[in-house]
Amino acid sequence: MAVTIPQLLARNRNYRLLWAGQIVSDIGDHFNNIAVFALAIRQEHGGLLVGGILIARAIPMLVAGPLAGVTLDRYDRRKVMIMSDLVRAVVSLGFIFALAQGSNTPLFILSAILMFASPFFTSGRNSILPVVAGGQELQAANALTQTTAWATTGVGAFLGGTSVAALGYEWAFILNAISFLGSAACLMAFRTRPGEFLPPLAHTKRDFHPHREFLEGLRYMRSEPLLLAIALIGVGWATGGGAAQILFSVFGERVFHRGAAGIGIIWGAAGCGLVVGGILANWLNKRLQFEGYKRTVSIAYIFHGALYVAFALESNFALALLFIGMSRAAGAMSSVVNYAKILQYASDQYRGRVFATMETMTWSTMMVSLFVAGIATESVNPRTIAAVAGVLSGTTGIVWAWANWRGKLRLPENRN
Repeated sequence: MAVTIPQLLARNRNYRLLWAGQIVSDIGDHFNNIAVFALAIRQEHGGLLVGGILIARAIPMLVAGPLAGVTLDRYDRRKVMIMSDLVRAVVSLGFIFALAQGSNTPLFILSAILMFASPFFTSGRNSILPVVAGGQELQAANALTQTTAWATTGVGAFLGGTSVAALGYEWAFILNAISFLGSAACLMAFRTRPGEFLPPLAHTKRDFHPHREFLEGLRYMRSEPLLLAIALIGVGWATGGGAAQILFSVFGERVFHRGAAGIGIIWGAAGCGLVVGGILANWLNKRLQFEGYKRTVSIAYIFHGALYVAFALESNFALALLFIGMSRAAGAMSSVVNYAKILQYASDQYRGRVFATMETMTWSTMMVSLFVAGIATESVNPRTIAAVAGVLSGTTGIVWAWANWRGKLRLPENRN
């Protein structure tokens, strides 16, 4: 019988610590995001500058993602995550220096370093989840972990927007650094057995060859059609999802004329929708058979794209917030059920590389999408860009349905 979320939190100390660290860290991230984007969007050619900063954050993922994957599949995953938190705390304080310089160059450099360190933590958190909360606890842990990430998007974006407006940019960056230190402290407080977070490869005497081991991970994903399909559907979403990252700032500042607070409110509405979708997905996932799961993914992506188009075209701010919330709820449902399948079927030997590769593929596509959107904001109506982004993301559901109809989405032969 599956464990409920209250039961999971009541009896699993390590997961409570992981969850607490996630809350403070994720909220802190949005203090940084809102502050940096608000700084950029107010300048001349602000939309292009935001796009440049997002690209500066995305490019390091091309290198860091594969490296993080092989590192997490070779060394103690908990210790790797702690090091990522400590590095990011120092970098976050560096943004205060960037303010004093009065130049945009440090924003690009620090954003790049921050994102280079990020996948060592985010992919690590996904990789250790079956160890922290295995067996009957895993489904509840997956749902709560993802739903919390989305809830903190709403809370963090709202607090980030209001704090920047009330306290200034320096405090946003200080609080971001403190959040990383809090996350590291939670991980250090784990009760662990020797070698508990060491992956299978750590026990071998084989030399560490990052390039070769990354290619082994790619071959493993290719051998498991369902895992590869889940990775590719993330790429399909990112064709429009990358543009969305810059458009939230543009819509808050230029379309609805509500400044940093408006950016935070839009992100907050999106976060609320993600939470609702995560809750619905947790309820639904307990009742879905495999064929029902595949239909749910297709339908959710189609609704996600259609509702994003509705957000793009709506002139009433309240209705626009409703549409973006519903769009994100549909996307969240697909994400939760997909991650449940990865955690269930991806081999522990390759789990770090699976999550890191997915993150790299998604960010690479987002980089192209946001670059094009950033350029387009200089001459094209933002509503038109957003509508195209919604169509691109929604089309992913049609491609998934076609793959299912052709019998390409089948369960992995080797199950955990």
